[in-house]
Amino acid sequence: MNKPLAERMRPQSLDDYVGQQQLVGEGSVLRKMITSGNIQSFILWGPPGVGKTTLAKIISTQLDIPFYTLSAVNSGVKDVRDIIDKVKSSAFFNNVRPILFIDEIHRFSKSQQDSLLAAVENGTVTLIGATTENPSFEVIRPLLSRCQVYVLKSLEEADLLALMNKVLADDVELKQKQIEVKETAALLRFAGGDARKLLNILELVVSAEDGDKIVITDEKVIDRLQENPAAYDKGGEMHYDIISAFIKSVRGSDADGAVYWLARMVAGGEDPKFIARRLVILASEDIGLANPNALLLANACFDAIHKIGWPESRIILAETTVYLANCPKSNSAYMAIESALAEVQQSGDLPVPLHLRNAPTQLMKELNYSKGYKYAHDYENNYVKQDFLPPEIKNKTFWTAQNNPQEQKMAEHLRGLKNVT
Repeated sequence: MNKPLAERMRPQSLDDYVGQQQLVGEGSVLRKMITSGNIQSFILWGPPGVGKTTLAKIISTQLDIPFYTLSAVNSGVKDVRDIIDKVKSSAFFNNVRPILFIDEIHRFSKSQQDSLLAAVENGTVTLIGATTENPSFEVIRPLLSRCQVYVLKSLEEADLLALMNKVLADDVELKQKQIEVKETAALLRFAGGDARKLLNILELVVSAEDGDKIVITDEKVIDRLQENPAAYDKGGEMHYDIISAFIKSVRGSDADGAVYWLARMVAGGEDPKFIARRLVILASEDIGLANPNALLLANACFDAIHKIGWPESRIILAETTVYLANCPKSNSAYMAIESALAEVQQSGDLPVPLHLRNAPTQLMKELNYSKGYKYAHDYENNYVKQDFLPPEIKNKTFWTAQNNPQEQKMAEHLRGLKNVT
C-alpha cells in the first residue's frame, strides 16, 4: 500500500523544511542548537500540520541520535517507563543521549508527565514534545521549567505554494502526471495554513481524476471536498471548525446545536480537557455577569473531568454545555477589559495617584504616598466617593451594565450608593 502524499514528501533535512524561518532559518535558535549538536529538551507548540513532528525527526536524523517516539493518545505510564528502561540499559553501549519525542504531550495526565520528569532532569533522555495546546496550561510546571517552548505558526500562503510546487515537481507519483494548477484560492483557503491538509486535498483531487492530464481549479477542489469532506481531515484536524460551531451554539443559546457539536467531538475522541477549557472561557466571555454561577459550574466541570475519564466525562460536559447554553448572555466583562486595554495602549503607563499608593515605609509617607485615601468601610454603606483612576482619564467608563436582571441589579446598587453619598 502506497504511503500518503504527505508522508512520502516529509522533509528529511532543514534545507527541505518549509516555513518557521524564525526557528530554523540561518542564525535561528534551533538551527544553532542543531549545528552545535547540543540539543536541550524543548516543546513545539503550534496548530496541526505546521511541521512539529517533522522537525523532531529531522533533528534526530541530522545528528544521528537514537529516536524514540510515543503518542500521548495511546501511551500510558508503562510505555514511558519501558522506553526509559530501554534507554538506561543501552547507555553502556552508546554515550549519545537519545531523543524521546512525545506527540500531543498535552494529552498526558499528570502521572504520565511525572513519570518523565526524572529522566529529563538527570539527562537520561532529551525530551521533545509537540502540542496544539498552550503548554503552560497542560504541562506540569516542573517539566515545563526544564524545557524551552518554541512557537510554530500557521504556514503563510507563500510557504504553501512553495510546498505545492516542490511536491508536484519531486513526488515520484505526481511528477508522472501532467498537472496544471490553474487556481489556488480554494486550495489555500481549505488548507488554512496546514501543510498536511494542503497535501491531503491535493492528493484527493488528483486521485479523483482520470488520465494523466489534470487541471486543478477552485470549483474542482470544492466539489471533491463536498463529496468527501473527511478525506483531508485525518487525525481529527476539523476540531477547530467543530469547536467553533460548538462555541457559537452555546453563545447563541441553542442547547440542541451545542450538544450535537459536543457529541461530534466526543465521538471523534477529542480531549475532554480541551472541551472543558472552552466551557470555562465561554462562561466568562459570553455569560459573565449575567450569571456568575456559570463560571463556577464550568470550573467544577473542568476539575471533575480530570478525575473522571471517558465515557462518564461526556455526561459532565453535556450538563455544563446545556446549562451554559440556557443561561442569559453578557459580554460586558469582556468588553470592559478590551476597552481598558485599548486605553492603556493609547495613554501608556500613567502614574498611580498618590492617595492609591501603598506606604509601608516612613519615607513613602513623607512623600505623601497613601495620603488622602478614604477607607470605604469607615463610611455608611461601605462606600465613599473618591477617584480611582489617574487624573488624565478620571471620567472614563470601561464597564457598562447590559440589559439582564443580574447586571441591572448591580447598576441599580451603584446608582443608589452614589446618590446617597
